Amino acid sequence: MEVSLEGVEAVPVSGTSRSRGNIARLTIAQALAGANSTVIFATGAIIGNLLAPSPELATLPISVFVVGMAALSLPAGLMSERHGRRPVFLAGTACGVVVGLLAAIAVVLSSFWLFCTAMFFGGAYAAVVLSFRFAAADCAEPDQRARALSLVMAGGVVAGVIGPQLVTYTMNLAPPHTFSATFLAQAAVAALAGVVLAGVDIPMPSVADRARGRPILTIVRQRSFMVAAVCAIVSYLLMNFLMTAAPLAMQMCGLPQISSNLGIQWHVIGMYAPGFVTGRLIARFGARRVVAAGLVLTAMAALTGLHGVDASHFWVALILLGVGWNFGFVGASAMVLECHREEEKAKVQSLNDFIVFGTMAMGSFLSGSLLTSYGWSAVLRLTFIPIALAAFVLLVAGRSRDA
Repeated sequence: MEVSLEGVEAVPVSGTSRSRGNIARLTIAQALAGANSTVIFATGAIIGNLLAPSPELATLPISVFVVGMAALSLPAGLMSERHGRRPVFLAGTACGVVVGLLAAIAVVLSSFWLFCTAMFFGGAYAAVVLSFRFAAADCAEPDQRARALSLVMAGGVVAGVIGPQLVTYTMNLAPPHTFSATFLAQAAVAALAGVVLAGVDIPMPSVADRARGRPILTIVRQRSFMVAAVCAIVSYLLMNFLMTAAPLAMQMCGLPQISSNLGIQWHVIGMYAPGFVTGRLIARFGARRVVAAGLVLTAMAALTGLHGVDASHFWVALILLGVGWNFGFVGASAMVLECHREEEKAKVQSLNDFIVFGTMAMGSFLSGSLLTSYGWSAVLRLTFIPIALAAFVLLVAGRSRDA
């Protein structure tokens, strides 16, 4: 694989320690920092159910988490454009430490609203972590960017192990304040990820390069961008929609916390493990076909959940959901890379994430009330509507080349 730096002649990966170091650090940081989201999704709805003034607000902390993702997407893109990616990564690390400290205090004080505040910082951190994929693409030649992007995403496999294990081994360390020690451990892992990110060195575009970029409305009106955005929205919306509700649904079905932890662990592994091959699949079959496969897998996840409510049904559904998200989201992200020029990348990538996370927030707000009011099966059945919409968009749009 070949990589290139802005203004530097392309050379093989083995020939530049700077490029290799960037991608390696981003992969390791993804493995560590990704545990933040895993811990939150494994515990957020359960803690919310314990602390919330009413059952309908049980998943509000997860919704606030997603709002935090949307809120920081555009500022992070602007900051990256003006100051480079490393300051953004370190600011995100600060948010990752804050979420752990505030959440631990909130659990000890039994403060629902303080816990929601902590989740906002957690979402801000998650938005920065997800930008690692585009940062990796910055280090690769155009025909290798999808593979670089998916490789860094594959680092989340380790996060899928670290996060649930943090929950399992720390949730009862400080009785009676269940999960308080978990969030302190999460803050420590975030700080460790920050140490790794401190060595990232990706040059930023010059002022002259940024001035040559097209107006943002011109870019977003491209059919290719619209298709990429819809597919990313549906892939992430449904993953968040179902993963938010699943731990609480398992608890409502009488399953123990350990079952929920394992389900989330295998779900997150399913989200990131395909990253080792997703880039190759995109190169061979095209991003659109990979996205279509992701939609099929997500539909299969919902169907599996509808067939039973024992632990195995939840686990299989969550694994299929994770793999479906990977194909859908990584494929859509690769489509976004085809929609912008080099000098436009920061603003286009951050706008894409803002649209995706902003739409996700609505799904998060709905999932808790739907689950408590109508049950797990209703949540699953609702997923087929956005799946059909994304499939229709892919079918009608065809292969757009207007980027």
